Amino acid sequence: MHPDAPDAAGGDVIEVTLTNFQRDVIDMSQRMPVLVDFWAPWCQPCQALTPRLEALTISYAGRVRLAKINSDDNPELARRFGVRGIPNVKAFVGGVMVDEFTGVLPDRELREFIDALLPSPAEPTCDEARAALLRGDADTALALNEAALDLDPLFEPAMLGRVEALIAQAKLDEAQAALDALPGDMNDRARVGTLYARIAVARRQPGDADHDYAARIARNPDDLAARLEWSALHAAEEDWEGAMKQALEVVRRDRDFGDDAGRRTLIDLFDLLGSDHPLVRHYRRELAAVLNK
Repeated sequence: MHPDAPDAAGGDVIEVTLTNFQRDVIDMSQRMPVLVDFWAPWCQPCQALTPRLEALTISYAGRVRLAKINSDDNPELARRFGVRGIPNVKAFVGGVMVDEFTGVLPDRELREFIDALLPSPAEPTCDEARAALLRGDADTALALNEAALDLDPLFEPAMLGRVEALIAQAKLDEAQAALDALPGDMNDRARVGTLYARIAVARRQPGDADHDYAARIARNPDDLAARLEWSALHAAEEDWEGAMKQALEVVRRDRDFGDDAGRRTLIDLFDLLGSDHPLVRHYRRELAAVLNK
């Protein structure tokens, strides 16, 4: 289908102008993800991309909408959203733009782009699992997280929630094995590290682990693996300053250690506590000072 052909599949694929942008993009994105395709009749790559976007959108059967905007006819919208090249596709969720790409992507990458915008079918079940764990029902939490993983085997909150439930059941070997089996590209690295540390805390006698790490570092101040493990242990015990102190020392001694693990650990801790936390403000300055040396 040519980009300036009539709309396809009723409401799944629509033409949008300045007049209906608020209603058909911003407001609609509160209900489902909306892809906004900036195109122009003279643009050859647009003619390659838009029909594929239309077909893909239709295949999602009402779970996503495609809004096509002729950038020549709607220059104000193109300027407002910083369109510098076309085709340009911007994704809106919850009334805000959350992702975009420019150019023509293969079908596989287009589908991955859309899939990342959609809520997982496992999400409601995982929420129930979290509620069960909070009320102390680890057995139900484990069963619900496993049911969530049946719906979406790569849903990170369910993978991590399953580990939390196993820890709550004191099944530490199973929890450790589940953590070890997680994909290496998990997004929530801070939570993974915290779960490892919680297992370590659960296995030890009070005070033993802190003493062991302190002794290791006293023997070798450049034992950066020990510093990172100690940082994770502090985080598991919600000793945020201790966690940040050890991670910062890793950056200070070897910024590249563990693929920038010290800095990434600090960033994860900053994200966890929020930018207004006094420790975050302090250690951001400390990190900047170390990196700028």
